[in-house]
Amino acid sequence: MVKVLKLQNAVIVIVLGLLLLIPYKVMSINRMDSSIYFLEASGALLIIGALMFLYPILLGKKDKEGNVELDPEQEIVEEADGKN
Repeated sequence: MVKVLKLQNAVIVIVLGLLLLIPYKVMSINRMDSSIYFLEASGALLIIGALMFLYPILLGKKDKEGNVELDPEQEIVEEADGKN
C-alpha cells in the first residue's frame, strides 16, 4: 500500500529522521554542544515526513456525501494496464 499511495519519500524522510537521533545520542553522552543541531534536524525531518503522509488524505477526492475516497486498487489496475 505504501507503493500504491506513493509514500516512499515519506518513509525515507522518517527513517532519515530516526537515523539522525543516533549521532545526537552519541554526541549528547559526550556532552558536545553541537548535538542539538542533530536533534533539530531529526525533529524537522520527522515533521516533514508526517506531513507527507497526510498529503494524499488532504488531497483525496470527495464523493457526493463528503467522504474522502482513497482507492489504491484503481491505481494498481492502471499500472498493470500501462505495462501490457
